[in-house]
Amino acid sequence: MRVYVPLTLSGLAEAYKTGELGSGPLVAYAVTPALREWYLSDDIEELEYAALNRAALASLRLLAADPEAVRRRVVVAVDVPDGAAVSDPDRGLDPAALGEVRVGRAVPLGKAAAVHVDASDAEADVTAAAEALAAADGGDDDAQFVVDGAEDHELLWFATQEIPNLVGLGN
Repeated sequence: MRVYVPLTLSGLAEAYKTGELGSGPLVAYAVTPALREWYLSDDIEELEYAALNRAALASLRLLAADPEAVRRRVVVAVDVPDGAAVSDPDRGLDPAALGEVRVGRAVPLGKAAAVHVDASDAEADVTAAAEALAAADGGDDDAQFVVDGAEDHELLWFATQEIPNLVGLGN
């Protein structure tokens, strides 16, 4: 099963150093029954893209909580065994939890299929979105417009071999 783990660049650097994504349980995003129902599609690529975008929003939340983090959203696509990621049925239809799953234990970074990261030209919009997130959560339509502006930037795809360069540890 493919899951999408939201991080920051510093979180990705830590994962690179330790060789694993978190210590578990790990919050990630995947194609869940609730996401399928919400998105109204049977196209697995579209559904996975929706799960990736849910993880990108969660990465934005991590950035909002860490003012020192580089203002670029990071999502790691990881393959875990079926059954390793479970959704909470009590939160399944909560719009804030669509696609959210928990992975019970740490996931080796070696299981990563790819890394998705904002380009540097997205930093201004991502910064503004992180600053507007709390107001958007409170129902402010103008703030939601700013948050949506970050979503206008497509995350770039990187091979896992490129992680050292992404986190500034490459030669």
